[in-house]
Amino acid sequence: VQLVESGGGLVQSGGSLRLSCAADGFTFSSYVMSWHRQAPGKERELVASISRGGGVTNYADSVKGRFTISRVDAKNTVYLQMNSLKPEDTAVYYCQASYYVRNYWGTGTLVTVSS
Repeated sequence: VQLVESGGGLVQSGGSLRLSCAADGFTFSSYVMSWHRQAPGKERELVASISRGGGVTNYADSVKGRFTISRVDAKNTVYLQMNSLKPEDTAVYYCQASYYVRNYWGTGTLVTVSS
């Protein structure tokens, strides 16, 4: 099983990034996918999730209206489009795949937003 995040980097406040998470080794379409983040000195928090099939999405209040989660099951990939980035969005972003009690995590990609 592999989840590989990409797309992180350094961006100025107000800028945009698109994160990708490529999955392998499990039936991607059966899993709820989500993005989490962990800022220095803080606990990991849920940023956004997307249901099997993509019909239902949920967002943390702090990113609503700025971030969009999507998935392409044919590519075994989930995305996080991040717009209007703020310095407080700086964190390592992790992809998670969930199927009932089974959870898989990626190793993360660093997003740094400069003011």
